[in-house]
Formats: sequence, structure tokens, C-alpha cells
Amino acid sequence: MLPEPTALTSHHLEACVALDQRCLGGLWSASQWGTELADPRRPGLGLWRAGQLCGVACSWLIIDELHITLIAVDPQQRHQGIGRRLLHALLTHGRQLGAERATLEVGNGNTAALGLYQSLGFVTAGIRRNYYRDGQDALIQWRQLQKADPDPPAEPGAPSEPGASTSSG
Repeated sequence: MLPEPTALTSHHLEACVALDQRCLGGLWSASQWGTELADPRRPGLGLWRAGQLCGVACSWLIIDELHITLIAVDPQQRHQGIGRRLLHALLTHGRQLGAERATLEVGNGNTAALGLYQSLGFVTAGIRRNYYRDGQDALIQWRQLQKADPDPPAEPGAPSEPGASTSSG
């Protein structure tokens, strides 16, 4: 059974930077993480096991839209439903904050992330050509947020742990 995700704060800076290094090779600097964690319009959640941060989901709340900027799960903890749990909790939290829809960008070759996002109701609405440093296109995905989204079904063996989804670079 997975623990419930909890709100990330500035007190979690060191753990977030360390997880980012393990998952993404340091996509965000410590300064960027500090900005994300300090701004209440940038809700983020973390999932902890045995005192170690094993996954994060970050976003920006812009009027009535939740822009998901990053999802990362420790490589040694993937395929256990952590990404699904974090994303579902972030969508629920965004709705509680007044978001009516959510958006994210994902590399068109990131099949694990695409499977997760599709299973949670995201649909592709556009493409940003050559968006990522490696030349990969970004798929722009959206979904409406319901007042009471049901818990997503557990899908044994289904791809559930994206490496990352970023829309802030």
C-alpha cells in the first residue's frame, strides 16, 4: 500500500534536488526548485517511503488551469504505481484549488508516460515540434477536472511511471 502524497514545501529542497538528480540528471537547479517550492501558486506533492522522497509531481496554477510541469519517480521505485498516485492526487488538489482543467507536455516517445496520462483521461490537443533538447516533439495534452474524480483503477503491469513530464523546460 502506497502512502498518501504530501505537499512539498521549501523544507524539502534538498530532497527534491537529490531526486531530480537521480531521475532526470538535474533538470532543475537548486534555485529553480527553491522558486517552485516557495510559491503557493505552484502546488507540488511528494511521496515518501522510509523517510526518502521517491516521487514528485509539480504544477503551476494559472487562473483555472493546472499546468503540470514535472512528474518524477525514483528509477528504483518505478512500476509500483507511484507516478499514478502522485498525478491523481495532484489533479484532485488542483481541482480543490479551483482548476477546471489540467495540461501537460510529454515527449512523443515517452510511451510509459503517454500510457499513464491516457489512462487518467488526458488527450493530445497539439504538438510542439522539436521541443526537447534531443529533438523529440512534445505532445500537448489536456483533460477536464471533475468535482469528484474517482480513484483511478490499479492496472497491474500497465506502464505507470513516466521518467518526467515537463512544460517549463
